Amino acid sequence: MTSFADTRFSNRRRALAATLAGQRIDAMLVTHLTHVRFLSNFSGSNAALLVSKDLSASMCTDGRYTTQIALEVPDIEVIIERNSAKALLATVEGPRRVGFEADYVSVAQLDRLQEAVGEDVTLVPVTGVIEELRLKKDVVSLQRLRDVAALATGALETVLQGELRGRSERDVAAELEYLMRKSGAERPSFDTIVASGPNSAKPHHGAGDRIIRDGDLLTIDFGAHDRGFNSDMTRTFMVGEPSEQQREIYELVRQAQLAGIEAATPGTALVDVDKACRDIITAGGYEDYFVHSTGHGIGLDVHEAPYAAQTGEGVLESGMTLTIEPGIYVPEVGGVRIEDSLIIRDGAPEIITIMNKELIVL
Repeated sequence: MTSFADTRFSNRRRALAATLAGQRIDAMLVTHLTHVRFLSNFSGSNAALLVSKDLSASMCTDGRYTTQIALEVPDIEVIIERNSAKALLATVEGPRRVGFEADYVSVAQLDRLQEAVGEDVTLVPVTGVIEELRLKKDVVSLQRLRDVAALATGALETVLQGELRGRSERDVAAELEYLMRKSGAERPSFDTIVASGPNSAKPHHGAGDRIIRDGDLLTIDFGAHDRGFNSDMTRTFMVGEPSEQQREIYELVRQAQLAGIEAATPGTALVDVDKACRDIITAGGYEDYFVHSTGHGIGLDVHEAPYAAQTGEGVLESGMTLTIEPGIYVPEVGGVRIEDSLIIRDGAPEIITIMNKELIVL
Protein backbone atom coordinates (compact mmCIF):
# COMPACT_ATOMS: atom_id res chain seq x y z
CA MET A 1 0.00 0.00 0.00
CA THR A 2 1.31 3.47 -0.87
CA SER A 3 1.76 5.65 2.20
CA PHE A 4 0.65 9.28 2.39
CA ALA A 5 4.32 10.29 2.55
CA ASP A 6 5.09 8.37 -0.66
CA THR A 7 2.18 10.12 -2.37
CA ARG A 8 3.48 13.52 -1.32
CA PHE A 9 6.89 12.91 -2.90
CA SER A 10 5.51 11.40 -6.09
CA ASN A 11 3.11 14.35 -6.42
CA ARG A 12 6.05 16.74 -6.12
CA ARG A 13 7.93 14.87 -8.85
CA ARG A 14 4.80 14.95 -10.99
CA ALA A 15 4.62 18.74 -10.61
CA LEU A 16 8.29 19.04 -11.55
CA ALA A 17 7.78 16.80 -14.59
CA ALA A 18 4.93 19.02 -15.80
CA THR A 19 7.17 22.07 -15.51
CA LEU A 20 9.96 20.33 -17.44
CA ALA A 21 7.59 19.40 -20.24
CA GLY A 22 6.47 23.01 -20.47
CA GLN A 23 10.09 24.12 -20.89
CA ARG A 24 10.89 21.42 -23.47
CA ILE A 25 13.31 19.70 -21.08
CA ASP A 26 13.32 15.90 -21.17
CA ALA A 27 14.69 15.31 -17.67
CA MET A 28 16.26 17.13 -14.73
CA LEU A 29 19.29 16.16 -12.70
CA VAL A 30 18.75 17.18 -9.06
CA THR A 31 21.94 17.39 -7.01
CA HIS A 32 21.14 19.91 -4.26
CA LEU A 33 20.57 17.64 -1.26
CA THR A 34 17.70 19.69 0.13
CA HIS A 35 15.89 19.28 -3.19
CA VAL A 36 16.72 15.59 -3.34
CA ARG A 37 15.04 15.22 0.04
CA PHE A 38 12.07 17.36 -1.00
CA LEU A 39 11.42 15.18 -4.05
CA SER A 40 12.28 11.74 -2.68
CA ASN A 41 12.46 11.70 1.17
CA PHE A 42 16.12 10.61 1.10
CA SER A 43 18.15 12.22 3.91
CA GLY A 44 21.69 10.99 3.21
CA SER A 45 24.72 13.17 2.50
CA ASN A 46 25.45 11.92 -1.01
CA ALA A 47 22.76 11.51 -3.66
CA ALA A 48 21.42 12.66 -6.98
CA LEU A 49 18.00 12.26 -8.54
CA LEU A 50 16.97 12.16 -12.20
CA VAL A 51 13.34 13.09 -12.90
CA SER A 52 11.98 12.72 -16.44
CA LYS A 53 9.08 14.57 -18.01
CA ASP A 54 7.34 11.19 -18.48
CA LEU A 55 7.19 10.84 -14.64
CA SER A 56 9.91 8.18 -14.40
CA ALA A 57 12.69 8.71 -11.87
CA SER A 58 15.96 7.14 -10.79
CA MET A 59 18.34 7.83 -7.92
CA CYS A 60 21.95 7.20 -7.03
CA THR A 61 23.84 7.15 -3.76
CA ASP A 62 26.90 5.33 -2.45
CA GLY A 63 27.21 2.08 -0.52
CA ARG A 64 26.99 3.71 2.90
CA TYR A 65 23.29 4.33 2.29
CA THR A 66 22.17 1.06 0.68
CA THR A 67 19.91 0.16 3.60
CA GLN A 68 18.80 3.72 4.34
CA ILE A 69 17.68 4.54 0.82
CA ALA A 70 15.72 1.28 0.58
CA LEU A 71 13.77 2.34 3.68
CA GLU A 72 13.32 6.02 2.82
CA VAL A 73 12.73 5.73 -0.93
CA PRO A 74 11.02 2.43 -1.73
CA ASP A 75 9.34 3.72 -4.90
CA ILE A 76 12.35 4.83 -7.02
CA GLU A 77 14.91 2.74 -8.89
CA VAL A 78 18.31 3.14 -7.20
CA ILE A 79 21.90 2.87 -8.49
CA ILE A 80 24.73 2.44 -5.96
CA GLU A 81 27.76 4.43 -7.11
CA ARG A 82 30.04 6.94 -5.39
CA ASN A 83 29.77 9.64 -8.06
CA SER A 84 26.00 9.89 -8.09
CA ALA A 85 25.42 12.66 -10.61
CA LYS A 86 27.76 11.22 -13.24
CA ALA A 87 26.33 7.72 -12.75
CA LEU A 88 22.81 8.95 -13.45
CA LEU A 89 23.84 10.98 -16.48
CA ALA A 90 25.56 7.94 -17.92
CA THR A 91 22.15 6.26 -18.15
CA VAL A 92 20.70 8.99 -20.36
CA GLU A 93 20.44 8.17 -24.04
CA GLY A 94 20.09 11.07 -26.47
CA PRO A 95 19.02 13.11 -28.12
CA ARG A 96 17.87 14.59 -24.83
CA ARG A 97 17.81 17.94 -23.05
CA VAL A 98 18.69 17.45 -19.39
CA GLY A 99 18.30 20.29 -16.92
CA PHE A 100 20.71 20.88 -14.05
CA GLU A 101 20.42 23.12 -10.99
CA ALA A 102 22.39 26.15 -12.10
CA ASP A 103 22.21 27.81 -8.68
CA TYR A 104 23.99 24.88 -7.03
CA VAL A 105 26.43 23.58 -9.65
CA SER A 106 29.88 25.17 -9.94
CA VAL A 107 31.70 25.66 -13.22
CA ALA A 108 34.10 22.84 -12.30
CA GLN A 109 31.20 20.52 -11.46
CA LEU A 110 29.48 21.37 -14.73
CA ASP A 111 32.63 20.46 -16.63
CA ARG A 112 32.64 17.06 -14.93
CA LEU A 113 28.97 16.52 -15.69
CA GLN A 114 29.55 17.40 -19.32
CA GLU A 115 32.16 14.65 -19.50
CA ALA A 116 29.54 12.11 -18.42
CA VAL A 117 27.08 12.74 -21.25
CA GLY A 118 27.24 11.92 -24.92
CA GLU A 119 27.35 14.45 -27.72
CA ASP A 120 23.61 14.16 -28.28
CA VAL A 121 22.72 15.05 -24.67
CA THR A 122 22.49 18.78 -23.91
CA LEU A 123 22.79 20.07 -20.36
CA VAL A 124 20.41 22.99 -19.78
CA PRO A 125 20.70 25.39 -16.81
CA VAL A 126 17.50 25.58 -14.76
CA THR A 127 16.82 28.00 -11.89
CA GLY A 128 13.99 28.45 -9.41
CA VAL A 129 11.81 25.57 -10.53
CA ILE A 130 12.01 23.42 -7.39
CA GLU A 131 12.14 26.48 -5.14
CA GLU A 132 8.77 27.47 -6.59
CA LEU A 133 7.32 24.07 -5.68
CA ARG A 134 8.60 24.49 -2.11
CA LEU A 135 6.89 27.84 -1.49
CA LYS A 136 3.58 26.40 -0.25
CA LYS A 137 3.87 23.68 2.38
CA ASP A 138 1.65 20.60 2.62
CA VAL A 139 -0.13 19.60 5.84
CA VAL A 140 2.60 17.18 6.96
CA SER A 141 5.34 19.78 6.49
CA LEU A 142 3.36 22.40 8.38
CA GLN A 143 2.82 20.06 11.31
CA ARG A 144 6.51 19.21 11.47
CA LEU A 145 7.29 22.93 11.52
CA ARG A 146 4.87 23.39 14.42
CA ASP A 147 6.44 20.48 16.28
CA VAL A 148 10.04 21.63 15.93
CA ALA A 149 9.10 25.20 16.86
CA ALA A 150 7.41 23.98 20.04
CA LEU A 151 10.44 21.84 20.89
CA ALA A 152 12.79 24.82 20.59
CA THR A 153 10.52 27.21 22.47
CA GLY A 154 10.24 24.76 25.35
CA ALA A 155 14.02 24.57 25.61
CA LEU A 156 14.33 28.37 25.88
CA GLU A 157 11.63 28.52 28.53
CA THR A 158 13.63 26.00 30.57
CA VAL A 159 16.84 28.05 30.20
CA LEU A 160 15.04 31.16 31.44
CA GLN A 161 14.04 29.40 34.66
CA GLY A 162 17.70 29.52 35.72
CA GLU A 163 19.94 32.48 36.53
CA LEU A 164 21.64 33.90 33.43
CA ARG A 165 23.42 36.74 35.18
CA GLY A 166 27.09 35.86 35.71
CA ARG A 167 27.19 33.22 32.96
CA SER A 168 28.98 33.49 29.63
CA GLU A 169 27.10 33.77 26.36
CA ARG A 170 28.76 30.54 25.26
CA ASP A 171 27.53 28.70 28.34
CA VAL A 172 23.93 29.78 27.80
CA ALA A 173 24.08 28.79 24.12
CA ALA A 174 25.48 25.37 25.04
CA GLU A 175 22.70 24.75 27.55
CA LEU A 176 20.02 25.77 25.07
CA GLU A 177 21.43 23.49 22.36
CA TYR A 178 21.72 20.61 24.85
CA LEU A 179 18.10 20.99 25.93
CA MET A 180 16.89 21.06 22.33
CA ARG A 181 18.77 17.83 21.60
CA LYS A 182 17.51 16.27 24.82
CA SER A 183 13.96 17.12 23.73
CA GLY A 184 14.40 15.32 20.41
CA ALA A 185 16.13 17.71 18.02
CA GLU A 186 18.73 16.21 15.67
CA ARG A 187 20.80 19.37 15.96
CA PRO A 188 20.46 23.17 16.14
CA SER A 189 19.15 24.57 12.88
CA PHE A 190 21.99 27.16 12.89
CA ASP A 191 24.68 28.43 15.24
CA THR A 192 22.90 29.75 18.31
CA ILE A 193 23.19 33.50 18.92
CA VAL A 194 23.45 34.70 22.51
CA ALA A 195 24.42 38.38 22.35
CA SER A 196 24.69 40.43 25.52
CA GLY A 197 25.28 44.12 26.21
CA PRO A 198 27.22 45.80 23.38
CA ASN A 199 27.29 42.48 21.52
CA SER A 200 23.51 42.67 21.11
CA ALA A 201 24.10 45.56 18.70
CA LYS A 202 25.64 43.03 16.29
CA PRO A 203 22.80 41.25 14.45
CA HIS A 204 24.81 38.03 13.97
CA HIS A 205 27.20 38.15 16.91
CA GLY A 206 27.27 34.44 17.77
CA ALA A 207 28.04 33.43 21.37
CA GLY A 208 31.35 34.36 22.98
CA ASP A 209 33.04 34.54 26.35
CA ARG A 210 31.45 37.78 27.53
CA ILE A 211 29.78 37.48 30.95
CA ILE A 212 26.12 38.51 31.12
CA ARG A 213 25.61 41.30 33.65
CA ASP A 214 23.15 43.92 34.90
CA GLY A 215 22.30 46.60 32.36
CA ASP A 216 22.56 44.22 29.39
CA LEU A 217 20.09 43.76 26.63
CA LEU A 218 20.29 40.04 25.88
CA THR A 219 19.28 38.73 22.45
CA ILE A 220 18.85 34.98 21.88
CA ASP A 221 18.31 33.84 18.28
CA PHE A 222 18.09 30.07 17.91
CA GLY A 223 16.38 27.12 16.29
CA ALA A 224 16.10 23.35 16.24
CA HIS A 225 16.31 20.89 13.35
CA ASP A 226 14.22 17.72 13.36
CA ARG A 227 13.08 15.33 10.59
CA GLY A 228 14.40 17.70 7.96
CA PHE A 229 12.63 20.83 9.20
CA ASN A 230 13.89 23.88 11.06
CA SER A 231 12.67 26.43 13.55
CA ASP A 232 13.80 30.05 13.94
CA MET A 233 12.93 32.41 16.75
CA THR A 234 14.44 35.43 18.52
CA ARG A 235 13.66 37.07 21.82
CA THR A 236 15.44 39.93 23.57
CA PHE A 237 15.48 40.22 27.35
CA MET A 238 16.66 42.83 29.84
CA VAL A 239 19.12 41.91 32.58
CA GLY A 240 18.36 44.24 35.46
CA GLU A 241 16.34 47.42 35.13
CA PRO A 242 16.35 48.94 31.60
CA SER A 243 17.25 52.52 30.80
CA GLU A 244 14.70 54.80 29.20
CA GLN A 245 16.34 54.35 25.78
CA GLN A 246 16.43 50.56 26.13
CA ARG A 247 12.71 50.53 26.91
CA GLU A 248 12.06 52.82 23.95
CA ILE A 249 14.00 50.61 21.54
CA TYR A 250 12.32 47.47 22.78
CA GLU A 251 8.83 48.86 22.45
CA LEU A 252 9.49 50.20 18.94
CA VAL A 253 10.68 46.78 17.81
CA ARG A 254 7.74 45.05 19.47
CA GLN A 255 5.25 47.36 17.77
CA ALA A 256 7.04 46.96 14.43
CA GLN A 257 6.95 43.18 14.79
CA LEU A 258 3.25 43.18 15.60
CA ALA A 259 2.60 45.36 12.55
CA GLY A 260 4.53 42.96 10.35
CA ILE A 261 2.51 40.02 11.65
CA GLU A 262 -0.74 41.89 11.01
CA ALA A 263 0.35 42.63 7.44
CA ALA A 264 1.31 39.01 6.68
CA THR A 265 -1.89 37.90 4.97
CA PRO A 266 -2.59 36.27 1.59
CA GLY A 267 -2.36 38.72 -1.27
CA THR A 268 -0.03 41.13 0.54
CA ALA A 269 3.11 42.08 -1.37
CA LEU A 270 6.28 41.06 0.43
CA VAL A 271 7.66 44.58 0.13
CA ASP A 272 4.60 45.83 2.01
CA VAL A 273 5.20 43.39 4.88
CA ASP A 274 8.71 44.80 5.18
CA LYS A 275 7.35 48.34 4.94
CA ALA A 276 4.86 47.74 7.75
CA CYS A 277 7.77 47.05 10.12
CA ARG A 278 10.13 49.62 8.71
CA ASP A 279 7.63 52.51 8.84
CA ILE A 280 7.22 52.18 12.61
CA ILE A 281 10.96 52.08 13.24
CA THR A 282 11.48 55.04 10.91
CA ALA A 283 8.77 57.05 12.67
CA GLY A 284 10.55 56.34 15.96
CA GLY A 285 13.78 57.85 14.62
CA TYR A 286 15.78 54.63 14.32
CA GLU A 287 15.60 54.05 10.57
CA ASP A 288 19.39 53.84 10.22
CA TYR A 289 19.59 51.14 12.90
CA PHE A 290 17.30 48.61 11.19
CA VAL A 291 19.96 47.07 8.99
CA HIS A 292 18.46 43.86 7.61
CA SER A 293 15.30 42.64 5.93
CA THR A 294 12.11 41.77 7.79
CA GLY A 295 11.85 38.05 7.18
CA HIS A 296 12.15 34.86 5.17
CA GLY A 297 10.43 31.56 4.62
CA ILE A 298 11.37 28.56 6.72
CA GLY A 299 11.12 24.85 6.03
CA LEU A 300 13.75 22.38 4.87
CA ASP A 301 16.12 25.37 4.89
CA VAL A 302 16.33 27.94 7.66
CA HIS A 303 16.32 30.72 5.07
CA GLU A 304 14.22 30.08 1.98
CA ALA A 305 11.70 31.89 -0.19
CA PRO A 306 9.64 33.97 0.19
CA TYR A 307 11.62 37.00 1.40
CA ALA A 308 10.05 40.07 3.04
CA ALA A 309 12.48 42.82 2.17
CA GLN A 310 12.69 46.21 0.50
CA THR A 311 13.64 44.30 -2.65
CA GLY A 312 11.20 41.44 -2.04
CA GLU A 313 9.26 40.07 -4.99
CA GLY A 314 5.82 38.50 -5.15
CA VAL A 315 2.89 38.23 -2.77
CA LEU A 316 2.04 35.98 0.12
CA GLU A 317 -0.22 32.96 -0.36
CA SER A 318 -1.91 30.63 2.08
CA GLY A 319 0.40 27.74 2.96
CA MET A 320 3.60 29.77 2.80
CA THR A 321 5.79 30.39 5.84
CA LEU A 322 7.46 33.64 6.86
CA THR A 323 9.48 34.98 9.76
CA ILE A 324 8.89 38.50 11.03
CA GLU A 325 12.06 39.78 12.69
CA PRO A 326 12.60 43.55 12.78
CA GLY A 327 15.46 44.87 14.88
CA ILE A 328 17.20 48.00 16.10
CA TYR A 329 20.96 47.90 16.77
CA VAL A 330 22.58 50.91 18.44
CA PRO A 331 26.36 50.73 19.02
CA GLU A 332 27.37 51.07 22.70
CA VAL A 333 23.71 50.87 23.75
CA GLY A 334 22.71 47.42 22.49
CA GLY A 335 20.21 45.89 20.17
CA VAL A 336 16.74 44.39 20.15
CA ARG A 337 15.33 41.81 17.75
CA ILE A 338 12.02 39.98 18.11
CA GLU A 339 11.27 37.16 15.70
CA ASP A 340 8.41 34.76 15.17
CA SER A 341 7.83 32.13 12.51
CA LEU A 342 4.41 32.28 10.85
CA ILE A 343 2.23 30.07 8.69
CA ILE A 344 0.30 32.20 6.21
CA ARG A 345 -3.35 31.30 6.05
CA ASP A 346 -6.67 32.95 5.21
CA GLY A 347 -7.20 35.70 7.74
CA ALA A 348 -4.59 36.24 10.42
CA PRO A 349 -1.37 34.20 10.19
CA GLU A 350 -0.67 31.36 12.60
CA ILE A 351 2.27 32.06 14.92
CA ILE A 352 4.12 28.81 15.66
CA THR A 353 6.81 30.26 17.95
CA ILE A 354 4.53 30.95 20.86
CA MET A 355 6.17 32.93 23.66
CA ASN A 356 5.62 36.20 25.48
CA LYS A 357 6.85 39.34 23.68
CA GLU A 358 6.43 41.86 26.48
CA LEU A 359 9.75 43.06 27.87
CA ILE A 360 10.97 40.43 30.35
CA VAL A 361 13.40 41.68 32.98
CA LEU A 362 15.65 38.87 34.18
